[in-house]
Amino acid sequence: MDADAIPSLSRSTVDAAGHRRVDEEWLAKAWADPDSQVLVLEGGDPGSHGWQALMARQSRALVTTGDTRELVLTGTRDAPEGERYLLGAEGDRAYFAVCSPRELLATPVAEPASLREVGAVLDDRDTGLLTRAVALANWNATHRFCPRCGARTTPAASGHVRVCEEEGTEQYPRMDPAVIMLVHRDRDGDEEVLLGNNPHWDARRFSVLAGFVDAGESLEQAVVREVAEEAGVVVERPRYLSSQPWPFPRSLMMGYTARAVGETERTDDEIAVTRWFTRSELAEAVRTGEVLLPGRVSIARTLIEHWYGAELPGGW
Repeated sequence: MDADAIPSLSRSTVDAAGHRRVDEEWLAKAWADPDSQVLVLEGGDPGSHGWQALMARQSRALVTTGDTRELVLTGTRDAPEGERYLLGAEGDRAYFAVCSPRELLATPVAEPASLREVGAVLDDRDTGLLTRAVALANWNATHRFCPRCGARTTPAASGHVRVCEEEGTEQYPRMDPAVIMLVHRDRDGDEEVLLGNNPHWDARRFSVLAGFVDAGESLEQAVVREVAEEAGVVVERPRYLSSQPWPFPRSLMMGYTARAVGETERTDDEIAVTRWFTRSELAEAVRTGEVLLPGRVSIARTLIEHWYGAELPGGW
């Protein structure tokens, strides 16, 4: 995979330091170290905001304004109270996240911004830190009760495990596997890409197809099934390109390309309109505003531009 095919939220430079999550002595020293850095997420009470609103809030952190966007990190002594997660280490410096119940306040040089808004413009370190922090915050917020007995759970392993208070069973962060695929074909000596519009979107918004993996299904089988269901197109030879975490709340998107070889019955109404574009047609449609493509934070944009061979303007 070439560098241009790395999705925005798959970038990171900080070692996850998984072996440190249960090292209480190291964690205590790291928290006391003035060189350690803390990313403060906006949290809140699920009962006050509702789960969807809470997840939107928990993807927000303070980010500098101006031409260069950077996370505003703080020292451990200045960090607010809240659930604490180890994000990793870079050399001797540890990085933590704290999910604060307080609202983040804008300053003259920084403002609260969500991962969706800034994930594509932060540098590799900051994108990796914010993506991991949001994923952990959303998982912890939605797994406060044991799925076996319903008792409360408490966080452990620096936010990477939750333990049932009654049974002592451990719960680990869950991810929902999903496939997202760029479908292409050769027609009259020219190559075309298939894009679709969801009925809930603006009519100009188009993207590649995607869907969750069924139980007992391989990724490649999911690609074939989803394209058939949503577009009535038969594909073969799914080729893996890259993956991206999508912590809204807990998906892992596996990106594929697949060649269309025929048609079949369409059985899903998730896509309102499908259109085939040559490279020149897509470029013209985007230039004129007839078509709006996904923003750069999404792996969908990565797949489209990888097929096109260059960057395209705009995005939603």
